[in-house]
Amino acid sequence: MIIGHGGNIYDIAHRLGCEPSDIIDMSSNVNPLGPPPGLMAFLQENLNVITALPQVDARLLVHSFAGRYGVDSDCVLAGNGSTQFIYAIPLALKTQSALILGPTYADYADACSMHNIPYQYIFVHEDQGFKAPWDLIKRQIKESAADTIFVCNPNNPTGVFHAAAEIESLCGAFPDRTFIIDESYLPFVPSGNKESLIGRGLTNVVILNSMSKIFRISGLRIGFAIASESTINELSRYSLPWSVNALAQIGVRYLMDHEAEVTAFIRQTHALIENEKKRFADHFNSASDLKLFESSTSFILGKLDYRHTADSICQGLLEDKILIRNCSNFKGLSNQFIRISLKNDEKNILLIDNLMNLLSQ
Repeated sequence: MIIGHGGNIYDIAHRLGCEPSDIIDMSSNVNPLGPPPGLMAFLQENLNVITALPQVDARLLVHSFAGRYGVDSDCVLAGNGSTQFIYAIPLALKTQSALILGPTYADYADACSMHNIPYQYIFVHEDQGFKAPWDLIKRQIKESAADTIFVCNPNNPTGVFHAAAEIESLCGAFPDRTFIIDESYLPFVPSGNKESLIGRGLTNVVILNSMSKIFRISGLRIGFAIASESTINELSRYSLPWSVNALAQIGVRYLMDHEAEVTAFIRQTHALIENEKKRFADHFNSASDLKLFESSTSFILGKLDYRHTADSICQGLLEDKILIRNCSNFKGLSNQFIRISLKNDEKNILLIDNLMNLLSQ
């Protein structure tokens, strides 16, 4: 298990001798607006559900999700976050060899390693803005023995988004391979609803959907896998009973039942993120010591110049209790890369001021 994810505020607070709430966490990619209005009050009012076991297979939750997205409920599985599925997939699909489009989220490789399954990366590169050269990627897939390919879209940590037509073309070119398309950050893309692969009938695709990021409910641990009925049946063999807790089940059903309010909340999120990305661009686009890459999500990847390292910058910010993501442990990146998860204007301005001060030293 890797421990280099963002959001490790508990260890950081212990080391600094402060409370976790004192840390301005700009390392974890969650919605800067917080949970949608009404959700926390609803959970508090229904806290008594934790006194009984939740529905063993979360079928009511699955039906609610399937109805919201217009898919057959037999093609949906709910789990303890999308991470549960990432680690179950290599076993459930009997993966013999995997390819991972990187640099990306480390758990895809970790899941393969856990089950002693060989994997390789196909790296996209900085000089292309980390955008995928599909012709080259298709050639590399064709030449490989991999039967399972992991693609995060939009990608973490680069923030690059590829249109559904591009991903669909990739998957369609290799009907004998299985593609794992992680759409955890897709709700942050303004056109995300139209760009999801959910409901497109791709039989060789497993789509991962996360509620943690866009609704800022990471602690509830809730995610979904959407695939063909036969693939879902295989995945379900590796799902534990009661894997979705009672609060998560009623919380997400609440979100599914309040479509208008949730849609308005997501639009508000999009507006905030665009404003704050512009704020960062205005400050750093002409800077020589930090290059920010174009992002479609709520986080921004940056590359420091040769005078600075991610270690020194992250440590300097921690002195003011600001936590950003050191990207040196992402395969394909180096100790010059950092990732900033956007927050509200006050916190973003504070980070900008502190970061500019550190870069000037």
